[in-house]
Amino acid sequence: MNQPLPEVDLAFDGPVELLGPSAWEALLACWLAQLQPELPPALRAPTYSLGLQLCDDTTIAGLNSQWRQQPGPTDVLAFAAREDDGSEGMPPLPVSAGDAPLELGDIVISLDTAARQAADHGHDLREELLFLASHGLLHLLGWDHPDDASLERMLQRQHQLMAQTATGFGGKVPTP
Repeated sequence: MNQPLPEVDLAFDGPVELLGPSAWEALLACWLAQLQPELPPALRAPTYSLGLQLCDDTTIAGLNSQWRQQPGPTDVLAFAAREDDGSEGMPPLPVSAGDAPLELGDIVISLDTAARQAADHGHDLREELLFLASHGLLHLLGWDHPDDASLERMLQRQHQLMAQTATGFGGKVPTP
């Protein structure tokens, strides 16, 4: 990786058996460093703050209903901490205060749904969690997928992040 790793201030809520807070911080820092060149200047920062919650289907179903008006559980939700700058078609600008970490928002992942999807895709739960976390992070950074073409670009970028991360960590994901 050519980019210096930004610092990540992570509020983590979930079991540490799969990946603990320090492993998540390292992964998120790696991904943010990889993404720096393609981010708009307002989203480039030496320090980021975000939350990551690993929960069950009941918890995420409640959030999905409350915030997206969608019934039932989903795999990942991203709650971006950005304000609309009024520019039509432009991603909203983040909320930032001086030298404080750039607040990105929160990623919530259902462990129940992730476990089912991992089995369906033929890989382990850790890999599915990484895939979902990378998807959530891209949403926090302004990516969206309103159509099939943009979804395909986003999924390709997720695969690139995961491949580059594995290379950066000697071919394996850090453990707790």
